[in-house]
Amino acid sequence: MKKWLRKDASAAMLFLVPSGIGFALFYLIPFVMGVYYSFMSQLVDGHFVGLDNYVELLGSGSFRKAASNTFYFSAVSVPLMVMLSLGLAMLLNKNIYIQKWLRTAYVMPLVVPVASIIMIWQLLFDWNGSLNAWLNSYGYERVDWMKTESARGVVIMVYLWKNIGYNVILFLAGLQQIPKDYYETARIEGAGRLRQFRSVTLVYLTSTMFFVVIMSIINSFKVFRETYLIAGDYPHDSIYMMQHYMNNMFASLDIQKLTAAASLMFVCIMLIVLVLFAIERRHRQYME
Repeated sequence: MKKWLRKDASAAMLFLVPSGIGFALFYLIPFVMGVYYSFMSQLVDGHFVGLDNYVELLGSGSFRKAASNTFYFSAVSVPLMVMLSLGLAMLLNKNIYIQKWLRTAYVMPLVVPVASIIMIWQLLFDWNGSLNAWLNSYGYERVDWMKTESARGVVIMVYLWKNIGYNVILFLAGLQQIPKDYYETARIEGAGRLRQFRSVTLVYLTSTMFFVVIMSIINSFKVFRETYLIAGDYPHDSIYMMQHYMNNMFASLDIQKLTAAASLMFVCIMLIVLVLFAIERRHRQYME
């Protein structure tokens, strides 16, 4: 048995080597080099400056604006994403007539090219777009959606529309793993729908919800692509995200600020994930 396990482990390692080399070459090594450059005065013939780049970064008004907008966006969009995707998954888990069509509809945004998506949203929210035309036809004034505070709501809508299908699939898979007997037992003992949802559904969806929350947070930090295509390099202040700041630093070849901002962003995401892991672990121990 030991020999078989050793052979199996060796085969697994051989299959993992190509992926490991690719991960190290395109992700791990560039990240380590980026952290190294964040402590240097310049790329070529630079000298070690300690935390000076980070101090200068934290003193930058544009960085603070980008960081606050990014965290505000995540704090608002992630809970909305989890609640909406869970509600839709519970709806699709029931036997309704158009169940298969709805499942297909929620998956479609995942396979549609981003350029096509952005073109539709631009046609919808442009100054001369469809939404303003509808508002104008009912006597309301046109709204410059992407040049006012409304841009934040537009980006949140794009984020939800783009990513909700993936989370619905995950929640739907989790719901289908819960035995029906648990609900029948709770119903016999007099538990209402709210109590069943709190004591059965949420309890057995803990692992799935944990994964969904992590993926939603990561995706909220990656909303730059859609925002950049809709609003350009310098969007309205309310949707100026961390990715915009780093993109602008790259365009101006300010690599020290770019790498420092990327390192801080990585640390923040890592801390959030570690806290979520700790909460999930304590909840699992409590359930056991």
